[in-house]
Amino acid sequence: MIMTEKERELLLLIEREGRMPAEKLAKMLDLPMNDVKGMLRELEERKVIHGYSAIIDWTKASGAEMVTAMIDVKVTPQRGVGFDEVAERIYRFHEVKACYLMSGTYDLSVVIEGKTMSEIANFVSEKLSTLESVISTTTHFRLKQYKHDGIIFDEDDDEDHRMVVSP
Repeated sequence: MIMTEKERELLLLIEREGRMPAEKLAKMLDLPMNDVKGMLRELEERKVIHGYSAIIDWTKASGAEMVTAMIDVKVTPQRGVGFDEVAERIYRFHEVKACYLMSGTYDLSVVIEGKTMSEIANFVSEKLSTLESVISTTTHFRLKQYKHDGIIFDEDDDEDHRMVVSP
């Protein structure tokens, strides 16, 4: 189905701020609020919008810090289904937060979270590496998060980020 320009504008707005009220969205889009609510409902039904989530800085949430790893996975594609079948087996694990088909040296990029590095190592050695199609893995641990989904971490929110213009 073809998407309208207003739907694209709406998606860009809620991608930046998913909690923006329908009233504000309607004003920004110059549309009646009921039209905006209807567009949101339709986009959700069409699975264009899969959900709404918050971006959490877990280092500031006391006691809730998690270890995140990005795992490069080389696999043997299956006849008739390519990489889809093995990718599905991998993304069904509850530890997996994201799974992408990639170009380059490795076929899949898998993002997982655990409480400790040891927990992630156990996942890789006991669950991921034992899958029949998996040829090899390379695990990278995230050490510090600077920016995620356009949100900059460790930036002083009170600071004025406007460019200084002088004559």
